[in-house]
Amino acid sequence: MIDFADDSMPPVLCTPALVWFLEHAARNAMLPLLEDHESTVGVEVQVEHLAPTPPGAEVHCQARVVYVDGRDVLFQFHAHDGTERIARGTHRLRVIDKARFRRRVEKKIGDRQ
Repeated sequence: MIDFADDSMPPVLCTPALVWFLEHAARNAMLPLLEDHESTVGVEVQVEHLAPTPPGAEVHCQARVVYVDGRDVLFQFHAHDGTERIARGTHRLRVIDKARFRRRVEKKIGDRQ
């Protein structure tokens, strides 16, 4: 939620939180298709936040695959808060090897020390 400093504005679902929901909708759609050594990471999000959502509203997100290019999977999504459509856009995930990803992160941590 974002609570505007201006008291005349009610708190609403903020765009970063909405993106989190949308990314999870796409990721959950991919999970049954992945092998044990694979995972996904988000590499691109384009979102149009269309309407405010008040605290307590239930947000429903749907994502469907529209294009696959090698390890990249492009999803089209929309979100609804029970009253109206609140967002639409695309999200691109990349299928990764978990061990390789872990090694890359650990190397960066080691390089900083």
